[in-house]
Amino acid sequence: MIEQKDTPLVSFVITYYNLPVQMLCECIDSILALSLRSFEREIIVIDDGSEVCPMNGLMQYGDDIVYVRQKNQGVSTARNRGMNMAAGKYIQFIDADDYLIQTPYEHCLDIIRYHKDADMVLFDFTHSANQQDTNIQSPIKTSGTAYMRNHNIAGTVWCFLFRLGIVGKLTFSPDIKYGEDEEFTAQLLLRAEEVYVTKAKAYFYRRHKESAIQQSHSEEKGKEKRLKDNLSVILHLQNLCDKLPQNDRLALQRRVAQLTMDYIYNTITLTHSRQALNNCLDELSSKGLFPLPDRDYTKKYTWFRRMTNTAIGRTLLLHSLPLLKREK
Repeated sequence: MIEQKDTPLVSFVITYYNLPVQMLCECIDSILALSLRSFEREIIVIDDGSEVCPMNGLMQYGDDIVYVRQKNQGVSTARNRGMNMAAGKYIQFIDADDYLIQTPYEHCLDIIRYHKDADMVLFDFTHSANQQDTNIQSPIKTSGTAYMRNHNIAGTVWCFLFRLGIVGKLTFSPDIKYGEDEEFTAQLLLRAEEVYVTKAKAYFYRRHKESAIQQSHSEEKGKEKRLKDNLSVILHLQNLCDKLPQNDRLALQRRVAQLTMDYIYNTITLTHSRQALNNCLDELSSKGLFPLPDRDYTKKYTWFRRMTNTAIGRTLLLHSLPLLKREK
């Protein structure tokens, strides 16, 4: 199939729900500031049933954006809808309360402009709005499988600029509210044969009390839902491992082990409960996920695996991790 000249290079899918419209405008403005010409970009805003429609604040953008309002169904459904609508060669997901940082993101755009084989570009993010990124270097080329087998990946989908053509039937699970990215990105990487990795901090991730993660820390039901979703993602990815070729399986097994470590960590820091930790480890053990695999993935992983293998170590974690979390 011959690609049409008016096919956008990148479709930017922005998911929005109950945020100040100024944040959404700042997000859109960061895209419009890029060197992409109007026919090279597509900006799709999916409003996931916000209580107050932001349209009055978006009139200034005219034909520069496509605005879609749907019944509140969660970020996974919103992203799936945006991805289904996208006409661009590549997709960039953005949360409406965040934005792209122009100079380092131009570096990411240059990668897909000059490397026509690129399936994905992996980049970094920052919490600092005023940070000047001086670490923009030539990207490293690898495959998604090789990268995930040798590195801990960023589970957040907005740290990936990816070719729409590799997605196939892959979607976000609508019933997963916390960690839906983790399930999607691990599988997406396995589909990417040509991956370019850069340390450019091209994405500003805004921390604020309305964010889903912050709410999951403060509300009891949110904590329970987050832990339940964490486990669901782990079990789904574990089941996929048995169906994969060896290299893909080893790569995904590393990711499952890392997510399992994170799940144990979250159980400790969110519940502060020995009984909850014991229940967590019993459940993981019944699924063949605990003890954690004896692999030297990272120093942190090795240290955590050893600590969780003994009763004394688990007691130390129960007393120390909540305090460390509170100090951050």
